[in-house]
Amino acid sequence: MSKGSAGYGTTVGRTSRRRILRLAGGGLTMAALGAGLTGCEDPSETGGEGSIPPPRTASPQDGKAPEDGQAPAPLWTRTTSAQTYGDNDELVAVDGVVIASGDPLAALDGASGEERWSLPAGAIPGAPLLLGAGTLYLAGGTYDGAVIGYDPAAGKETWRSHLGKEYRQPRPVAVDETQVYVIAEILEADNSSRTNVIAALDSRTGKLVWKEQRDLGTQQNGVHAAVQGRHLVYTDFKKNLTVRDTATGKQVWTQKTTKTSYGPFAIHEDLVIVPQGQRLQAFALAGGSEKWSVEAEQFTTFREPAVLDGVLHIADSDRTLWALDPRAGKKVWQSTALKDAGAQVPRQFVRVDGVLYGATDLDEKGGVHAIDARTGALRWTFNDGSGDHHAWLVATDGKRVFALHGTKLHALSV
Repeated sequence: MSKGSAGYGTTVGRTSRRRILRLAGGGLTMAALGAGLTGCEDPSETGGEGSIPPPRTASPQDGKAPEDGQAPAPLWTRTTSAQTYGDNDELVAVDGVVIASGDPLAALDGASGEERWSLPAGAIPGAPLLLGAGTLYLAGGTYDGAVIGYDPAAGKETWRSHLGKEYRQPRPVAVDETQVYVIAEILEADNSSRTNVIAALDSRTGKLVWKEQRDLGTQQNGVHAAVQGRHLVYTDFKKNLTVRDTATGKQVWTQKTTKTSYGPFAIHEDLVIVPQGQRLQAFALAGGSEKWSVEAEQFTTFREPAVLDGVLHIADSDRTLWALDPRAGKKVWQSTALKDAGAQVPRQFVRVDGVLYGATDLDEKGGVHAIDARTGALRWTFNDGSGDHHAWLVATDGKRVFALHGTKLHALSV
């Protein structure tokens, strides 16, 4: 299994509160997101005030990071067609390529940055890029109700499914080895929609396995989902934490959370781990009982968690990094390195060997942090100095870390 991100917690929909705030805060419009893919190399744009400390203009020893804490220069940088809203599943690295959600949907060679394939209207902006069993699953970019699977290395269509004309805008939310799980609006006679359905599609034949109508008042937007064995787990904007049986679609349990969940959660073995403001809570997948909880300091909130190589990593709003044993919530280490450096808080993590790479929101003291996974020490921070108001995203193929900022995609050595 790769040492990169586990990819837990997928978001569906284009209008989450976090996304809207990012767009509004940056004064952005959809037109500003739509720069086309050029496929040509840009000069390195590192070295601005946003780097801690400023990166060098070249990387010594085949791109390895300098020993004095300065960030490496990118192996390559490309301008892409990326149209992202800051969710973890909008940038993926697989089968030697890196793909950012955009129009056209384009795959770049991980080693060189050259374009390998491109699909006009390949992805709906804001919908996830889901990987499962060697297939990239997407909501149909032509809004025809299709869910499509592609070979990520070649961009060739390998699978297609359609719920039917009585449903609108099906979006994949999770995938396992045998099924693709989607949420879609249920159309009324007047072409409006007040309810939605969650369904499972066979990832071999595309046939419907089961479908269940969700409660009145739930939304198809803002859903984060993940699969663990026989359990499909998801959260939404209505403070619901729900678990369904993957074989039948029947609800195993559901409960209200104390806070609205706007970001991904984490799963480890038989637990689902959800940040709830000042508290981080772990619930049993089988019955929903609370198994452990951890509290941050007063007036401090937890960000998005990630379980990588058997360790739960999370940051809080006080710029403290936590490493916890996900089975019991016991502290492995706690670090104030980000606070000491005046650096921004990461909200997404990937791990390669002994280094965590954390992507931050929109702040000149942010970017991609390289953090010692054993101690929480901050090694360096990469920032392209562009001043772009988009959140940073990271992905890894185990050989490189890919950092997306707006339309700029950088490949960093590990």
